[in-house]
Amino acid sequence: MNILPVLLKDGYKVGHVFQYPEDTTMVYSNLTARRSRTGVDGVVAFGFQYFVQEYLVNQFNRNFFGQHRTDVIREYQRRIGNYLGPGITTDHIDALWHRQYLPLCVKAVPEGTVVPLRVPMLTIRNTEPEFYWLTNMLETLMSNILWMACTSATTAFQYRKTFERYAKETGAPKEFVPWQGHDFSFRGLPGVEAAMLSGAAHLLSFTGTDTIPAIDFLEQYYGADSDKELVGGSVPATEHSVMCMGLQETELQTFNRLLTKIYPVGVVSIVSDTWDFWRVLTEYLPAMKDTIMAREGKLVIRPDSGDPTLIICGDPDSYTPVQYNGAISTLWDIFGGTVNAAGYKELDPHIGLIYGEAITLERQEEILGLLKRKGFASSNVVFGIGSYTYQHVTRDTYGFAVKSTYGETRSRGGVPIFKDPATDTGKMKKSALGLIRVNEAEDGTITADENVTWEEEDRGLLQTIFHNGLAGNTQTLAEIRARLEAQL
Repeated sequence: MNILPVLLKDGYKVGHVFQYPEDTTMVYSNLTARRSRTGVDGVVAFGFQYFVQEYLVNQFNRNFFGQHRTDVIREYQRRIGNYLGPGITTDHIDALWHRQYLPLCVKAVPEGTVVPLRVPMLTIRNTEPEFYWLTNMLETLMSNILWMACTSATTAFQYRKTFERYAKETGAPKEFVPWQGHDFSFRGLPGVEAAMLSGAAHLLSFTGTDTIPAIDFLEQYYGADSDKELVGGSVPATEHSVMCMGLQETELQTFNRLLTKIYPVGVVSIVSDTWDFWRVLTEYLPAMKDTIMAREGKLVIRPDSGDPTLIICGDPDSYTPVQYNGAISTLWDIFGGTVNAAGYKELDPHIGLIYGEAITLERQEEILGLLKRKGFASSNVVFGIGSYTYQHVTRDTYGFAVKSTYGETRSRGGVPIFKDPATDTGKMKKSALGLIRVNEAEDGTITADENVTWEEEDRGLLQTIFHNGLAGNTQTLAEIRARLEAQL
């Protein structure tokens, strides 16, 4: 949709241009994750470069500055007049159109930085006095675009850290870890933009994805090049309709056809619970063992229903041997494997398992812990991470907020400002005060100093990524991945 970008805001923002003191010349605000509902104490910074390039540059140039002045003013008057009633003033919109760029300065920490809670990760201010109203007009849009990008990047990083820990503890190959978390969330996210943002955030920590547009997103906005680097990848995989069309009574023949005729080499994932997963384990896989072991590649079976922990690791309350043992132990009994240097079992490379149903960080920990106790390396399982993980969050998961902490007026000069509601018993909504400097110590510790001078603010970790219509300090996916991995 081609919407005037000055309309991409909450309705109450319309009148703020008139509500500030008449001699206001600057408003300075910051984006901060204020608290955690997950126990995580640091949030991954991501999405800033996209926000700046797509909205502050592309959309303003195309849908505002690039449109005829009279069309812009007429559309603004129509929308806001219908919304709030007659008497709409458009002088400030007209003045902005004549400027032909956004007189703003946006600074941010390098993307991929894990920023502690209550430390600002981005600041924004106007650069010309008459456009003081622009800073917080963009609060709605900025928050809308960035909270999910940062939240999904943080969630993926938590999955990655857990995989890394178990790989180290069980001697699993480290190079396999980036493939152990696979993005299955596309269909469950609220729109294509959300899927691309969240999917790109996932790819900061992993390489496995079914969200193809996330790769295009990273190429367009983050300097990635899938011809020269692994941005994201997957393997051929079936779905239930494929298995159903092959019919239940000939499911074994469908498996054989897929393995010998359609994919005689390479990795292929076959959904295995369209009817009876346990029958696949106990009848079909033993019957196909010679075929599977002779293939130059891997068969990955995919259960897609039920309780992941019980199906993968075993159900201690079941009297059926295969369900009691669980899928991984059963695969070991059929195909065997090796015991690595750390003393943990790794399945034969011709067979594997991926599970993408209702996986959470808690279940990841539980499953990998149970497998470890049963003597299996963490690399025996891949998890599909879906919208149950990436959509079951809100802006309040990490308390994201854009708040003003400094302003300037002609009569009073610089004015450090803050909010500290008396009714906010947890002091979660208390804001910082004044200009902000974000620091990074030699050991990587990140802190924030409040109420600093302009000279001090300019020397911190925050880097200018947008100034007066131009994006700057762009980063590549490779740089962001390296920065994030260094913080593991």
